[in-house]
Amino acid sequence: MTKSPDEKFYSLLEIENSLHGQGLKFIAGVDEAGRGPLAGPVVASAVIFYEIPPVLGIDDSKKISENQRKKMFDFLVASSNVAIGIGTESEDAIDRKNIREASFEAMRKAIFSLPVKPDFVIVDGFAIPGLSIPQQNIIKGDSRCLSIAAASIIAKVLRDDMMDKYDFEFPDYGFSRHKGYGTKEHLECLKKFGPCRIHRKTFAPVKNCRNAEN
Repeated sequence: MTKSPDEKFYSLLEIENSLHGQGLKFIAGVDEAGRGPLAGPVVASAVIFYEIPPVLGIDDSKKISENQRKKMFDFLVASSNVAIGIGTESEDAIDRKNIREASFEAMRKAIFSLPVKPDFVIVDGFAIPGLSIPQQNIIKGDSRCLSIAAASIIAKVLRDDMMDKYDFEFPDYGFSRHKGYGTKEHLECLKKFGPCRIHRKTFAPVKNCRNAEN
């Protein structure tokens, strides 16, 4: 049965409420956007709720529409009850380190750019290596935890905005439509025009492209 907005909201608080009950104050939810694309950066966000506002409709960024994401992004950024940290790793860094390590580095940057130091970190997917702050990794955390869901929305909206701007710089590739993911349109553009500066050269569809770099 589909949960009502109220039921969904309160279910997203279960893990955070449990941690608060253990005496932990600043709990940072962390997620990233952009592991899978063939072009552009990976972007991570860390979010701490000082107090929990009634953010009905919040969910994993992949489960809500672009318009909903933008509205939620504006609400979160404007709220005095929300602390936000951002970290990015460029396509060049991804090629040097690999996408897994670049994603972890973007997450670490996001955490340490927060205006307050977290007492505890909850992260979507895998635990972050080398993090000195206590943490818990949560599978599908972006659909289970409020702060991770918020982080997923922040990261997704920021990265999409970056790709929209790249569309003006590299108009042949349709970045505003597919955001760098390996869609049929994008693969056809790669074959026709070759990779551009923001393509991830170590990713197979780009690496195997025979055309010279623009």
